[in-house]
Amino acid sequence: MYNEIKKVITLADGREIEISTGKLAKQATGSVVVKMGKTMLLATVVAADDAKEDVDFMPLSVEYKEKYSAVGRFPGGFNKREGRLSDYEILVSRLIDRALRPLFPSDFHAEVFVNVNLLSADKNDTPDALAGLAASAALTITDIPFEGPISEVRVARIDGQFKINPPYDECQRADIDMIVAATYENIMMVEGELNEVSEAEMLDAIKFAHEAIKPMCLAQKELREMCGVAEPAPYCHEVNDEDLRKKVWDETYDKAYAAAMTQTANKHERERLFNEVKENFLAQYTEEELETVEKLVDRYYHDVQKEAVRQMVLNERVRLDGRKTDEIRPIWCEVDYLPTVHGSAIFTRGETQSLSTVTLGNKLDEQTIDGAMISGSESFLLHYNFPPFATGEAKAYRGVGRREIGHGNLAHRALQKVMPVKGENYPYTTRVVSDILESNGSSSMATVCAGCLALMDAGVPISRPVSGIAMGLIADPKTGKYAILSDILGDEDHLGDMDFKVCGTEKGITATQMDIKVDGLSYATLEEALNQAKRGREHILGKMLETLPGPRPTYKDYAPQIETMVIPKDLIGAVIGPGGKIIQEIQATTNTIIAITEENEKGYVEISASNAADMKAARAKINAIVKRPEVGEVYTGVVKGITTFGAFVEILPNCQGLLHISEIDWKRIKTIEEAGLKEGQEVEVKIIDIDTKSNKIRLSRKALLPKPEKPHHKREEREENANGAENTPQAE
Repeated sequence: MYNEIKKVITLADGREIEISTGKLAKQATGSVVVKMGKTMLLATVVAADDAKEDVDFMPLSVEYKEKYSAVGRFPGGFNKREGRLSDYEILVSRLIDRALRPLFPSDFHAEVFVNVNLLSADKNDTPDALAGLAASAALTITDIPFEGPISEVRVARIDGQFKINPPYDECQRADIDMIVAATYENIMMVEGELNEVSEAEMLDAIKFAHEAIKPMCLAQKELREMCGVAEPAPYCHEVNDEDLRKKVWDETYDKAYAAAMTQTANKHERERLFNEVKENFLAQYTEEELETVEKLVDRYYHDVQKEAVRQMVLNERVRLDGRKTDEIRPIWCEVDYLPTVHGSAIFTRGETQSLSTVTLGNKLDEQTIDGAMISGSESFLLHYNFPPFATGEAKAYRGVGRREIGHGNLAHRALQKVMPVKGENYPYTTRVVSDILESNGSSSMATVCAGCLALMDAGVPISRPVSGIAMGLIADPKTGKYAILSDILGDEDHLGDMDFKVCGTEKGITATQMDIKVDGLSYATLEEALNQAKRGREHILGKMLETLPGPRPTYKDYAPQIETMVIPKDLIGAVIGPGGKIIQEIQATTNTIIAITEENEKGYVEISASNAADMKAARAKINAIVKRPEVGEVYTGVVKGITTFGAFVEILPNCQGLLHISEIDWKRIKTIEEAGLKEGQEVEVKIIDIDTKSNKIRLSRKALLPKPEKPHHKREEREENANGAENTPQAE
């Protein structure tokens, strides 16, 4: 038996979200089922009894997984079972992780595993908007020290109205689509895409989302009380030496502050100066003593360095590399760097550099998406790579991690908003690849800038250029001082209180991602950060446009030639042919690649060729198939069948007409054998009639032959002769 406890949250539009516990997964440290309509998620939390030795961080693991059975589908692929997380599932996992991670105490180091599984889904619901709520509720009803609860919601503006967790079909019309995470008091995380909207409109959306989150947080606290959970369990994951801590602060703080004040732009030089302070402090200990104190000194000195840098910025209003708070690092750009690719660009800002390429392909190059909730294809791809050498690390590159997928997704959202719609005017599948060659802060924003330049270099007709900037914040709650930092360094990201990335055109914002690590960030400060980000974006965009002011008027010579033909839906089968025979023959004889799709009651035939001649040949063959026969048109057909009353002639693929025996020649033919027609013979014919009901076609060969002169009657000949004789001289 089980004792199920439930709590219901009612949204503004009357829909209900139910949180229940006590029925499923009871051996987990905490488990809840979150249900909205027919969509159900199971969230479980399991925490280790104690921290592992020498762990000085929070080992949180978050996984969001969608079961294909939730929507009554089989997984694609050979194994027919769920495998590794898809990119989409990783992105949702990151949304949960980024909201939860800052809310664990800094000295709590036990492993915590959060798993959220989609068990049932209505395809019109968006379960990613419920995943954060489910994870937080599962944590809240445990004795794990968690400074929540939080909730996440999707806020979308549809037809001018803000909505919380709207149905999937309505989201397609949204000009603002964001996931917002918050506690009752503070915004924690924002991520989403926008159709070039203003900073004020984005801020309104965040405020609207926060008001919807507050009752969700209260409901979780009430659920915790209903479950009888009291205070968090005691723990001790750090052993400290307060005397040593004081000694480290007393002897290194001023020196760390002085190292920060050198304001060198070289990241490795700064690291050397800070490490030198620590090494000089450790030099007073023997090797035996170091075995005891070195790890503690590392921990304490990290706090010293962080505070020294923060106070230096707040007091001096200058930054580690000597810049003012709103100053952008030096930028240089170059396009057309790689001679054989379809488009390329280098974007370098300070010590961060992206080399981006664009590849144009055909319909068959589209990315197939086979998820439980999302399936179909994607014609615009962006891949982000971050090899270890970009930061000078001596280690092997083991492939794409969650961070790279997240950064690439942000850049993809930013650029997708200005991409042309794939169709007759832009037939290409487009792939952007950003390889980060150097990194010291905001490589995802460098990807946006380099990717935009590469698209323009490739001749892709984007609607407007896009730039991106990463903003930071350092705030001291004791003094009330704060500094908003434009174009942050890697150190400023690590030591600061906010990482706020904003992408957009001159018209407005296209994508954003924000992580806040400090309590009590006011909307006034957030608005100030947004406005400062806008000025920074405009400066960066100006530098980009100095290099290339807009898309090139033509594609590169190496780019494939692609044309899209629109044909009647009922002729798609005629082009494909039985078993694909006709389309395969066209591709083989014209050296082209042909893909056919159906949309809006029309057929779209995409032809990809390496030269104009092959393109023309393929187009001619398809035109011959899809062209509707009309009375009066002349064709060179092939005799497909012989009967006693005529021949059937194929004038177009899968289109035959009857050449009746009476239409073969002007002279009378008694048998078809007299005409000399044979199967496989080419014959020129003209359409003389098409039955409107049956679509049967009547052909004529004699209509193309010269008509013989009509012979005179014998009596007429005699009369003519007689008349002629009367008029001769002899008769006179």
